[in-house]
Amino acid sequence: MAEAASQHLSLPSRLLELCALLGAPRDSLRGLEQVAQKKGVKHLSALDPEVLSIFVPPFIGKEDSQMAGANCGTLGKTRRRSFRKKRERPRPEQWKGLPGLSRVPEPEDVTVPDGVDLLALPQLCFPGGVCVATEPKEDRVHFLVLTDVCGNRTYGVVAQYYRPLHDEYCFYNGTTHREPSRLAVGAAGCFVPYAVCVVSRFPYYNSLKDCLSCLLANLKLCKDFEVDNPIKDFAAKLSLIPSPPPGPLHLILTCFLTEQRIVFFSSDWALLTLVAECFVAYLYPLQWQHTFVPILSDQMLDFIMAPTSFLMGCHLDHFEEVSKEADGLVLINIDHGSITYSKSTDDNVDIPDVPLLAAQTFIQRVQSLQVHHELHAAHLLSSTDLNESQAHRRAWQQKLNCQIQQTTLQLLVSIFRDVKNHLNYEHRVFNSEEFLKTRATGDHQFYKQVLDTYMFHSFLKARLNRRMDAFAQMDLDTQSEEERINGMLVSPRRPTVEKIASRKSSHLQVIHRRMVVSMPNLQDIVMPELAPRNSSLRLTDTTGCTGSSAVLNVTPKSPYTFKIPEIHFPLVSECVQAYYADFVTLLSKAMDFLAPDNSLLLARYFYLRGLVHLMQGQLLNALLDFQNLYKTDIRIFPADLVKRTVESMSAPERVQAEQAPELMRLISEILDKPHEASKLDDHVKNFELPKEYMQLDDFMKRVQESGIVKDASTIQRLFEALTVGQQKQIDPETFKDFYNCWKETEAEAQEVSLPWLVMEHLDKNECVYKLSSSVKTNLGVGKIAMTQKRLFLLTEGRPGYVEISTFRNIEEVRSTSTAFLLKRIPALKIKVASKREVFEANLKTECDLWHLMVKEMWAGKKLADDHKDPQYVQQALTHVLLMDAVVGTLQSPGAIYAASKLSYFDKMRKEVPMALPKTTVETLKHKINPSAGETFPQAVDALLYTPGHLDPAEKVEDAHPKLWCALSDGKVTVFDASSWTIHQHSFKVGTAKVNCMVMADQNQVWIGSDDSVIYIINVHSMSCNKQLTDHCSSVTDLIVQDGQRAPRCSKVYSCSMDGTVLAWNVSTLQVTSRFPLSSGGLTSIRLHGGHLWCCTGNSIMAMTTNGFLCQELKIEEIEENFKDISTSFLAFQLLPEQEQLWAACAGRSEVYIWSLKDLAQPLQRVPLKDCSEIICMIRVKKQVWVGSRGLWQGTPRGKIYVIDAETKTVEMELVAHMDTVRTLCSAEDRYVLSGSGREEGKIAIWKGE
Repeated sequence: MAEAASQHLSLPSRLLELCALLGAPRDSLRGLEQVAQKKGVKHLSALDPEVLSIFVPPFIGKEDSQMAGANCGTLGKTRRRSFRKKRERPRPEQWKGLPGLSRVPEPEDVTVPDGVDLLALPQLCFPGGVCVATEPKEDRVHFLVLTDVCGNRTYGVVAQYYRPLHDEYCFYNGTTHREPSRLAVGAAGCFVPYAVCVVSRFPYYNSLKDCLSCLLANLKLCKDFEVDNPIKDFAAKLSLIPSPPPGPLHLILTCFLTEQRIVFFSSDWALLTLVAECFVAYLYPLQWQHTFVPILSDQMLDFIMAPTSFLMGCHLDHFEEVSKEADGLVLINIDHGSITYSKSTDDNVDIPDVPLLAAQTFIQRVQSLQVHHELHAAHLLSSTDLNESQAHRRAWQQKLNCQIQQTTLQLLVSIFRDVKNHLNYEHRVFNSEEFLKTRATGDHQFYKQVLDTYMFHSFLKARLNRRMDAFAQMDLDTQSEEERINGMLVSPRRPTVEKIASRKSSHLQVIHRRMVVSMPNLQDIVMPELAPRNSSLRLTDTTGCTGSSAVLNVTPKSPYTFKIPEIHFPLVSECVQAYYADFVTLLSKAMDFLAPDNSLLLARYFYLRGLVHLMQGQLLNALLDFQNLYKTDIRIFPADLVKRTVESMSAPERVQAEQAPELMRLISEILDKPHEASKLDDHVKNFELPKEYMQLDDFMKRVQESGIVKDASTIQRLFEALTVGQQKQIDPETFKDFYNCWKETEAEAQEVSLPWLVMEHLDKNECVYKLSSSVKTNLGVGKIAMTQKRLFLLTEGRPGYVEISTFRNIEEVRSTSTAFLLKRIPALKIKVASKREVFEANLKTECDLWHLMVKEMWAGKKLADDHKDPQYVQQALTHVLLMDAVVGTLQSPGAIYAASKLSYFDKMRKEVPMALPKTTVETLKHKINPSAGETFPQAVDALLYTPGHLDPAEKVEDAHPKLWCALSDGKVTVFDASSWTIHQHSFKVGTAKVNCMVMADQNQVWIGSDDSVIYIINVHSMSCNKQLTDHCSSVTDLIVQDGQRAPRCSKVYSCSMDGTVLAWNVSTLQVTSRFPLSSGGLTSIRLHGGHLWCCTGNSIMAMTTNGFLCQELKIEEIEENFKDISTSFLAFQLLPEQEQLWAACAGRSEVYIWSLKDLAQPLQRVPLKDCSEIICMIRVKKQVWVGSRGLWQGTPRGKIYVIDAETKTVEMELVAHMDTVRTLCSAEDRYVLSGSGREEGKIAIWKGE
């Protein structure tokens, strides 16, 4: 079975897949000879080309393969041979024919790689036909892209060269020499073109072009019948060279984004593929998914009649023909730099422009690029060293390429940045209608077309999967402070005062908004001339363009060069195996001399050495290299190849591999992962209004999909409000009315325009959430406005600002009535702490709603102040806006009662005491909600604070300290600890619970998970490219040696529930030592005095780093009656200054203290009042903070006890959370952070001083 399986294993990363010699057939040349001998014939017709020889790896015969050993067969199908038309030595006759062709071709058995069409290949290599010349012509190169029916692409480089039809002209050293011949003069000057085509899986056009240039120089020195051997040797050498994993590129054009039918034209065949390939590649992260044929031969021109989207290329000679014959094509003339359209039945071709602001900024950035090397280097002296001059030019070109990549990626981000605001990740829904409403009117046509494309659908999948690609990283890096703050808001977004002010600064935008909002005054408005909305490539005046247009100063990393061994040998197995051995030796030496922190290059070396080991047939060594690659950079891990390698192993090899723990885990991962991947939900839905009656669960899903609100408890209250006095179900019409009412209010808020005089009194981040009708108040006539901080009166007549009150200063809110003539008019009265006069407004029919809303905001602000949690204000705003939408939807006498179902905080204020104990209020600094935007609160499983560092090479944001928060199911959210705003929305590390996190060095954070994997996160890219899989059970703790931080630390210890302790070298990611604990149940470890202290359920043990037991503290030694009680050690801390060990036990409300000098001495106890169970402990200076679950005023709460380490007394008892305190961490001993369970899911920040 192993032998059968091995035959299907082929190397996926070989530089060459196929090499072919192409030219005119023998019969055509025989006729050409007769025509050429006729006098007066000057122009010869083009000939049809055909394949003359094909060379397909492997090039070692079956006999050689058998000599190499049984495993060599695993590298490919040994029956794939070279195909040649049989050749004969030339006979002493006048015509000697083609290079070695006989009359009857007898091909050998050959297997052509998938995606290569031998019938079409000759036409692509000679797209203009085989044109015989009367004098030798210059060698030429062009490039191909070959696509199979599944859309998989291979790439070709074609080199054309000319040989004389007869030996009268011979080539020596690349020049032509005339020799005597008996031929007629007419036939003596005929030169026939031939082509050598190299096909590869990778678009290494320049490298293959250089290789073919060397080959042609050798071919010109060969006789006609000798050309096969040099080509075969050339192909064999290329097939022995493995290719490193390729990387992505970026660029954009409107026609590509809207998936038009595009045709490139050029008089240079080589430019067609290169330019088209660049445009397609630069679309990243969008991907061109349609037909891609960058070179069409003369016989293939009818392909452009295809009705679907495509990208094709033609010679410039066919431009007129194509433009006349086909409809609706985008014709791009590369030579002239112009874009035109073919004839169309419509007067206007439906190709929209890129959004104006994004296009203008892009053009500005492109114009500032330094695209001329001579001007760039004009201030430098000319180099006298050719190699140095070439190196300077390569460095300049590489920097320019990086700048173009960044510039075009910035264009994509500016176009699609706001897509994420209209996604529902839980239900995988994109609300395209609401997204379009946020776009400028002139950009609607562009977005409507793009949103319907296949590439945008794939882009949405990547966003919903939270893929951290170049787009996501650029989006994160260029976020404004406002966008970071908005990421934490649970209330609906409204334009801030700062944003309104920026809109007013642009005269064009003010006029545009007046046209939208002030419809009655349209005749009085003179609309200024707008910039022409034509091609996105047209240069426009960008003086009014906002935003930075400077090109990013990108410094590309210097390329690394690895020189492969020389290939000078006959094609026999022994020589090839020696070549592979030399290859491995050179790679190993390069890895030994590599800097420890250069994991990027180390991963590439592991990749290459693993491939070479496979070619040697050394499967175990190959798996070891791939295992190291898996730990170093998972992005380039060849999972399919490793899977096929494992499946092809013989039974003894499989047993040997599984004896190594790391290989056994790798094998298990690879063989099981395909089943997990198949379960991945990859669909994308567009939001649609419901058409059937909805129960609570369906209603909750619909509201979440709409993007109105995500919190499940809030939606449940909304459901109760909309079904008051009815059956507990909502009909489609009610939902539609509610949805439209909400969206209309949202749209009106976006168009709010405040006078400058008013904005001067507001904070820049304030938003107007609600405006009343014009009403009479004791402060004047005007509209009452509500922001998240205050109420103010927007006076009528001459617009002015009169403050009513901030929510913090409100003392009382009442709904009453005032007498007016014979009527009583409903009025709202607000008593303010700093004012004697009570504010009164005759709100009439709006009075009851405003009464509810102001009380809810007042209660939310009171809760926020007491609990130091601004999220309460954001939640209160959501309740207020939902009340408004409910009243607008129901429009019935019972609407106010229904809306009162959403007065959650006002009821809470009346039912439970809101004030926290004085000590808690004084110690608590702030609260943040890592679950903001989630459907339900998430438990905080682990916390890690990482200090900032100043590194000029990194972004400013990377210098800020960070708070890493692990939530349920492997989610990790990162906060900027300098402002407590979201730095990185949740990314996933597996799907299991996270138990521990540690900063291994200043560039990486290690995360231990219940799935037994240690995930390594790059702190700059916020991505996980490395995984350590040496543990076989849940990873429970991680510690850095001696508590040191980067760059001094070099070792990390990890432990798992089965009792295994591993020591890791941080630089190499190798296990330097390991030992098991026989008892198992290992939950935490600490380093002290050169010993590892290990906490298991039944004991705490001091071990040497080699695994020898020094001391042991058993659970039974606490007191005798513990023998009859089921308990275990839950947490422990070491206090080196006091030489003490502090521990807590499950189900106990005491902290136990031992002396490290002698664990046999009597223990000390610190009882914790009203504590139900201790969960976690940390040491902060001379204090021990204990997180627990306990009682406060008879209600279960999460509590923290702060114990003085010297006096062993409780200094503070903090009422921390609504749920259990699950984790604690220290921020440089200045602050202590606590995370709560899933009932609340928040993080509290406490003063630690």
